[in-house]
Amino acid sequence: MDKLINISELSKLLKIVNIKTKKPSNYILRYWEKEFKQIKPIIIKNRRYYSRKQINVIKLIKFLLKDKGMTINGVKNVLTSNINSLDDYNSYSLKADYHKEVIKDKSKKILEKLKKIKKYGKKISH
Repeated sequence: MDKLINISELSKLLKIVNIKTKKPSNYILRYWEKEFKQIKPIIIKNRRYYSRKQINVIKLIKFLLKDKGMTINGVKNVLTSNINSLDDYNSYSLKADYHKEVIKDKSKKILEKLKKIKKYGKKISH
């Protein structure tokens, strides 16, 4: 089974934190949960937990809202659109932009790890 993370861990992962206090802004995720039917956390003992699939949906929502400046209704349309139809070319393009950002982020992390390996050499385990 996928590892689940709680709402505070997700807020930190997505960098949804209060600038002054550095505390997670969980209320934003709870608000999105009410707005987007695609967000369905697992509730265990009144605490919200998110699967990898849910995290990816929320990352897409955040990207469209924050990076692309879309409205909540605009994001709802993108999430519910069938990207195979010709009319939805624009939403397909937005999803492609999101996936490009994900790939860039993963590439940066890989490059950082490679630099560390080059700098410190391969760890030898016995």
